[in-house]
Amino acid sequence: MISFELTEEQRMILDTVEAFARDEIRPAARAADEDGQVPVELVQKIWDLGLVCGGLPEEFGGDGGQRSAVTGAVAGEALAYGDLSIAIHALAPRLVAYPILEMGTDEQRARYLPGFAAAGFCAGAAALMEPRWDFDVLSLATSAVKSGTGYVLNGSKCYVPLAAESEFVIVYALSAPARGVSDVDAFILPRGCSGMTLGEREKNMGLKGLPTYGLSLKDCAVGSDARLGGERGINFPRLMSEAKVALASMAVGVARAAFDYARDYALQRRAFGAPIATKQAIAFMLAEMALEVDASRLLAWEAASRLDKGEDAFKESCQAKSYAAAAVLKIADNAVQILGGHGYIREHPVEMWLRNARGFAPLEGITTV
Repeated sequence: MISFELTEEQRMILDTVEAFARDEIRPAARAADEDGQVPVELVQKIWDLGLVCGGLPEEFGGDGGQRSAVTGAVAGEALAYGDLSIAIHALAPRLVAYPILEMGTDEQRARYLPGFAAAGFCAGAAALMEPRWDFDVLSLATSAVKSGTGYVLNGSKCYVPLAAESEFVIVYALSAPARGVSDVDAFILPRGCSGMTLGEREKNMGLKGLPTYGLSLKDCAVGSDARLGGERGINFPRLMSEAKVALASMAVGVARAAFDYARDYALQRRAFGAPIATKQAIAFMLAEMALEVDASRLLAWEAASRLDKGEDAFKESCQAKSYAAAAVLKIADNAVQILGGHGYIREHPVEMWLRNARGFAPLEGITTV
């Protein structure tokens, strides 16, 4: 039987991060969207909460806490409740640190993890998505061909967060196309290495506070030590499951923010002598929004709980991400409708949440638990 009761530690993390998101992140969200950048001071404050180094072993300088997908989902939802761009930016180091922690060799852990346990924010980036209409996370076009003692990488990537400031980028590529997803490998590449070209910052509909970039690889030669996991390689489906759970949880955070704002507005806004929340059409819409928030969260937590037990969660994580992506878009759109004309202007954040919500469906692998 699955229990969705948070532990005392998880409840404390939820309360702490949610209070921070409400008091520190939410007030900075609009400026980050308008200016296209997140204040360095705010990123450092989030880093100081220990949401990355808390899951790293003490031998690498971390806090030695037990890493948990459920805890990561709780923290991701709480941060995204404040703002999605800021949340993904602040948790981007997990894209490098956690795959190395979970699947890296002893040498890779010793080399890379101490940097993510430092006092100052350490950016991380992962290159998974590809700029093609038929992109499929289970059928990558980027290739890694064995050459001598190393590999040669060729391909193009897009939506790579923080690529311009990350010292290292994890690039996902297919090493044996005939065998499919089981032969997806990950390579740890230093930024600016020979054969890697960083494109200009992408101009996106939403997530305007999060810098994302295109990345091209042309005959990019790397040594065998760059392959994550060494000869063993990686468990790609598990990494994707963790990424999908993270996106689903953040979708819940955005959806809950939109619902709370629309509900409070409907209780205060009066028409014909009564709050519009008392009107049947509005009341039913709000009720459905609340149901979708809880349903999305339960799906994300179910997948996360399976990950914590070491079980296969690929199906559950796909379901959670797919459902939450559709739900958050509907909820954010309903919030705009409930606010009427006010929902369309920048005085209220619901139009920003709607733009951000649209990104959940196509985006893959830009965050992890």
